[in-house]
Amino acid sequence: MEDDGSLLSEDGLLDNAPLLEDERDELEDPEFDIGCPLQEAEDDMDPGHSSSVKELDTDADKLKKKTAEDRMQAFHLRQNLSALDKMHEEQELFIEKMRGELRACRQRQDLISKQQEAVAAEIATEGEAGNMATVGRLQAVSRRLFMELENERDLQSRTEAVLKESENAMWHIEIQEGRLEAFRTADREEAEAAGRRLQVRAARQLCREQEALGKMERNRLLRIRKSLHTQKELGLRHQKLLEDARKNHKVAVRFLKASLGRIREQEKKEEMKCQEHMRRRMDAVVALKGSISVNRDTLRKFQAWDHAKAELAEQRVQAEKKAILAQGGDAFRHLVHQRRRQELEAQKRAFEEEQKLRKQEIVSRILKEEAEEEKRKKQHPLTKATHRPTLRDKTWNYISDYCEKKTTAPTNTYTLDYEAAAGPGPSRLVDVISSELIQGDPGASSEEETLAEPEISGLWNEDYKPYQDFDIGKVYKKKITLVNTTYTINYCKLVGVEEHLRDFIYVDFDPPGPLSAGMSCEVLVTFKPMINKDLEGNISFLAQTGEFSVPLKCSTKKCSLSLDKELIDFGSYVVGETTSRTITLTNTGGLGTSFKFLPASEPCETDDSQSILKLSSILTYEDKSLYDKAATSISEQQLEGTESSQADMQSRKELEKLDEEQEEEQPTEPERLTTAIPPSEEQTEITLGEITEGEIGPFSSIKVPIIFTPVVPGNVQARFKVMFKNPQCPMLHFRVMGVAIDVPVWVPKPSVDLKICMYDRLYQDSVLVHTRSKAALRLKFEVCKELRAHLELLPETGYIQAQSSYSVQLKFLPRHSLPEDAGRYFDKETRVLEAPMTIWVADQNKPVEFTVHAIVTTSDLELSPSEVDFGYCTIYEAIRTEISLHNHSLLPQEFGFVKLPKFVDVQPNDGFGTILPLETLQFDVIFQPTKAEEHSFKLTCKSEINRCFKLSCRAVGVHPPLELSHYQIKFAATALYDTSVATVYVINSHLSMSSRTHSKPRIGSEDTSPVGPTSFEFLLPPDSPITISPSVGTVWPGKRCLVQVAFRPVLPEKLIHQEALPLLNKEMETKSFRKDMASQRKDMQRLSLSALRMQNRDKLFKVSVPHVLELRKRELKPSSDEYQAARATLVRAFQAKFDTFVVPCVVASGDVKDRKGSEPPSFSPHNTLYLELWCPTVAPSVVVTSHKGKTIFNFGDVAVGHRSIKKVSIQNVSPEDLALDFSLLNPNGPFVLLNHSSLLRAGETQVLVLSFSPHESILAQETLDIITKRGTLTLTLVGTGVASMITCSIEGSILNMGYVIAGESVSSGFKLQNNSLLPIKFSMLLDSLSSARGRGQQQLPQFLSSPSQRTEVVGTQNLNGQSVFSVAPVKGVMDPGKTQDFTVTFSPDHESLYFSDRLQVVLFEKKISHQILLKGAAREHMMFVEGGDPLDVPVESLTVIPVFDPKHREASSRPGPPSPEAEELRPILVTLDYIQFDTDMPAPPATRELQVGCIRTTQPSPKKTVEFSLDSVTSLQHKGFSIEPSRGSVERGQTKTISISWVPPADFDPDHPLMVSALLQLRGDVKETYKVIFVAQVVTSP
Repeated sequence: MEDDGSLLSEDGLLDNAPLLEDERDELEDPEFDIGCPLQEAEDDMDPGHSSSVKELDTDADKLKKKTAEDRMQAFHLRQNLSALDKMHEEQELFIEKMRGELRACRQRQDLISKQQEAVAAEIATEGEAGNMATVGRLQAVSRRLFMELENERDLQSRTEAVLKESENAMWHIEIQEGRLEAFRTADREEAEAAGRRLQVRAARQLCREQEALGKMERNRLLRIRKSLHTQKELGLRHQKLLEDARKNHKVAVRFLKASLGRIREQEKKEEMKCQEHMRRRMDAVVALKGSISVNRDTLRKFQAWDHAKAELAEQRVQAEKKAILAQGGDAFRHLVHQRRRQELEAQKRAFEEEQKLRKQEIVSRILKEEAEEEKRKKQHPLTKATHRPTLRDKTWNYISDYCEKKTTAPTNTYTLDYEAAAGPGPSRLVDVISSELIQGDPGASSEEETLAEPEISGLWNEDYKPYQDFDIGKVYKKKITLVNTTYTINYCKLVGVEEHLRDFIYVDFDPPGPLSAGMSCEVLVTFKPMINKDLEGNISFLAQTGEFSVPLKCSTKKCSLSLDKELIDFGSYVVGETTSRTITLTNTGGLGTSFKFLPASEPCETDDSQSILKLSSILTYEDKSLYDKAATSISEQQLEGTESSQADMQSRKELEKLDEEQEEEQPTEPERLTTAIPPSEEQTEITLGEITEGEIGPFSSIKVPIIFTPVVPGNVQARFKVMFKNPQCPMLHFRVMGVAIDVPVWVPKPSVDLKICMYDRLYQDSVLVHTRSKAALRLKFEVCKELRAHLELLPETGYIQAQSSYSVQLKFLPRHSLPEDAGRYFDKETRVLEAPMTIWVADQNKPVEFTVHAIVTTSDLELSPSEVDFGYCTIYEAIRTEISLHNHSLLPQEFGFVKLPKFVDVQPNDGFGTILPLETLQFDVIFQPTKAEEHSFKLTCKSEINRCFKLSCRAVGVHPPLELSHYQIKFAATALYDTSVATVYVINSHLSMSSRTHSKPRIGSEDTSPVGPTSFEFLLPPDSPITISPSVGTVWPGKRCLVQVAFRPVLPEKLIHQEALPLLNKEMETKSFRKDMASQRKDMQRLSLSALRMQNRDKLFKVSVPHVLELRKRELKPSSDEYQAARATLVRAFQAKFDTFVVPCVVASGDVKDRKGSEPPSFSPHNTLYLELWCPTVAPSVVVTSHKGKTIFNFGDVAVGHRSIKKVSIQNVSPEDLALDFSLLNPNGPFVLLNHSSLLRAGETQVLVLSFSPHESILAQETLDIITKRGTLTLTLVGTGVASMITCSIEGSILNMGYVIAGESVSSGFKLQNNSLLPIKFSMLLDSLSSARGRGQQQLPQFLSSPSQRTEVVGTQNLNGQSVFSVAPVKGVMDPGKTQDFTVTFSPDHESLYFSDRLQVVLFEKKISHQILLKGAAREHMMFVEGGDPLDVPVESLTVIPVFDPKHREASSRPGPPSPEAEELRPILVTLDYIQFDTDMPAPPATRELQVGCIRTTQPSPKKTVEFSLDSVTSLQHKGFSIEPSRGSVERGQTKTISISWVPPADFDPDHPLMVSALLQLRGDVKETYKVIFVAQVVTSP
């Protein structure tokens, strides 16, 4: 295809080359190899074609003969022609445009001319009307129109000139095109000829394809017939296989059930044994635990006793020391001697104990030697044959001795047994059992062991009298002949039978009397066995020459088994042949048994009660040692290294009792013990025949066949053993050997590995066959029937020469039907094919086999999901969808996504790569539409073997009515709790419904969005650190809206709460611990140390649960110290992170202001815009190191006017120096930064001083930003200004002390209460004592000014220089919510009615909280009158001029009528205003009051009351006055009111006020007369 591509490029037909390539790809077939279409067209040219085809061929030949220069010239001419065409089109467009502008210019000129005529007419009209202002305006309009007309004319002339030039250029272009018209025609004809050639080639290609299609159809029919035949054969074979399988299944199920039954029974027995063993161990552990707890308590008692004994000994030593000192001796020397004496006694006792132990050891050795000597004497007597104990008896004796601790060295014996039990085990145990059986054979050397030399030689001629193979209950009789072999007369007497034979042996002997030399006598011995046991003994006789005995030996039935040979040698045999030999098993004993032939490597089962007992004893003592070790370790841990010998002894005794109980509980019958022999390599060449096990009777033999089937050349050896059910029969062994000779033909590579193969792909390999034969051999290569449709060996038959090699071609073309065809040769799970191949060699029984291995895999690639729906996507964004490509093959494959549309992209690596076996790759399919329409397309993934896999996709392109200026915002690295701001514009570019100016916004193929205001709304994700302002808005067509996006990263509240929880827990534990410790100190004397520790643990445990509940209930506020400390810790440990947020912006038509009420706008989900935000977060570069890292500083409550200062330490934790800039605080606010710095070096710490000075009662909060180039640190300043809220108990701020006798004093109290949250420092100041009063006295007196201008509050003062008013306390501090009592004392020293002063309550020595006006009056006598109008100034004179001298004062006190000269009249003016609004209705009377009082005094006085009287009451009543009461008396400290009312009489003249007077007399300690002047008048308004 590459040659075709180059040829077509030379002909200028590159656009059609891909079509040919695609056609060729579709025509590919594994069975047909179609070559290049063009090359085949040239090779298969038919001479019978039409003449037109020949002409086209001649034209093609001519084109090929063109030179390179001609082609280059033609290429340049084509370029020039295309450039001329383009210029022609551009000039036409330009000329059309200029003509349109010229027409528009002329139209504008006509319009301006018409406007000029209209304006001229209006000017004439207005000029006639005399409206000069309008005429001036119209003339200005006329001048403007004239200017516009001139401009249009200039524009017309310029346009005409440009149009003329363009037309000239157009003419030149047309001339050039006319010149190239001939080339254009030739080029067109050439293109038509090339098209005709392509059609001819297409026709040829079509013919070839039709021929190929016919071939493929014939091949398909042939394959169908073959497949039908193969399926028929497969059906028959499958049916046969099913029948065989059913039969085999029945047999297998029967054997499987039997095997499973045996296995379950064996597992059940083993499980019961394990449970029993574990129960015993658990009981032992429980007993051990109980003994340990008992020993622990005992040890504690012993420790307490030792401690008490030590204290008692110490007391005795101290007492002895005091006694020695009292006697004048050396106490230290005495104690040293006493200790040495004690040490010597202890050494002496230890030496004596050691001597006793050594004596006991020597005695035990002596006794042991004596016992061994006695044993040797009993085993080897001079005249008697003793019974030799068997190995079983020795073992039982050893076990009993060991359990009773009679053995002298149990440790060594235990170690040997333990090693025997813990070692490799089974083989060693069998050796022990075998040796035991061999040693226990009584017939091995009976003559040597049971007989000794007789005392009289020649008394008997038989060795012993045997009773062999006896049965219990039967009677056996034998005669013994005794011959006198001496040379003299002898006598014989029966002594008797040994004691252990008396129950079974009966001797019938009649003494013959004297026996001459050579004479004999008979003895009848009757044996009646009652037990199945071998018996040995002697029958004793007494002769004249001495005592002699006849030995007896009674043996039970036994097996005597042997093999006729121990080695079987087969000799040499060819591989593949089979031969057999026999081996004979003979039983010469009287007892039959079961036998079993086994390879030496298989495990065996033996029945030996002795081995079981031995193993049980070993395991028992092993457990005992483990228990001893456990007890020792536990005692050492619990008792902290103290010795516990008594506890150990007690635990050992308990374990020994437990072992004895276990031994008693063991079953009496011997159990079957299975001992496994480690298996060796299995021998498949030498095997046993059919008879491998069975029963052998007494005095019989059995032949067992041994089969030799050589498989691998070389020497073959095998070992077998014969096992017997009777434990007394030893195991027999024999060995088999043979030599295998190789076949003459072989394959050096018996396994042909084709590695991994794909379906429908051809794979080839060669198989090499060798021969060592000296003659040529015929070979036939055979493939199994199941794989003949997939595997082929060529040739099928061949001849191999002598001592040479032969190569066979192997072709493997796996079809998709291989898993079904191959059957058992193909594993569907692993996809492994193991195909056996057979080479039949002439004159050779065994064929040569080799195996073809291959892993067959598919070449499928799977795309998932099968269909992708991108949904709706705007043209300003891209949608990414993840797809997966799975390789089902076991081979890596190269792939690539080809022929992708322009609006689709596949990443990574542009959709190309290599996929590994069974790997799944994830790809991102990115869809980015360019216009609003519905898309439906397919993605094509092509593999390296030209297989195409397609994925259907669909999507809808959306053109939204709004767009964003940026769809992605990358924020700079922002520190925690800092803010980064970015701007983005929402643009509405939809101005008209015309599609020529811009693309119309719409959804797919739907209707266009209307032109008008369009609303938007940004939908922020929940709990995001993003703020968008405005988030909702409306954009009009052609406008844009500015939107600010702020990013402020913060720590999650949940994380801060988790960090703060330990701090709260620690704080609460500390508080609870302090409370517990306070309560524990009270109970310290009553509780011991141990009880106190247990109480602490219980209390801590009880307190921990309420703490958790309280912490859960407690809410952690952001302003709390724990919250701030936890946040600061997390900020310092914060690692940089990167977050990405996608904020959708929904769009709706219309204005958000037009919606009714809370009706939401109709946002379309398809017109949604998306704004992507990249938000990197870093740790702050400047942190607060003081106040646990908190950034919120609470100054607390500060009194107004005071200042509180806090110092904040900040540190630069970044690696570079930072320039600092501080934000401005409110200049009128309470917070002030007292110091600032412009540079903070890396790692440096600086201290900022902040002050809080509230000017009013307010909760103030401000933020101080520390700005650096790497971020901003915000400090939040919070403080509360607390005003001094004090309330006074005095109402009206006036405290009137009343009247006091001059020289006396009176006190009055009031209270001040602190209602604020702060303690308040107060001070009391009197204006009369202030320094400013002296400066005020330099001015004019206040009485000279008008009453409205009088501001003096300090009135008359004492003449003695002391303050007339005093207050206590003067200074102090009032706690929050508390009340302070104050006492004001009034002490005048002379008479005056104008004592006054002002008391100021000053807080914190700055603020005046209250001003209390103090007033008082002083009289020299006890009576006073108040009321009336003031007649004098409130300032007394500096001089005191008495009106009367003392003589007159004394005279006035005498009784009798007072003289007018002696009385002092005090005037009182009472003015009454009668208000009359209407003359028709009466008005209320005018009223006034006078107060007459009596002053309480401490001075003695004859008068206790004050009497008053008013004269001329009748005359006053005639003039309209009413006075009540006119006379009366007043008690001390009391006042009485005289009410005065006036109603004008009938003859009253309103124009002249009424003035009358009356005398008011007061009688107390003195008499005083007051002249009361009444002035009454009528007024119409108050």
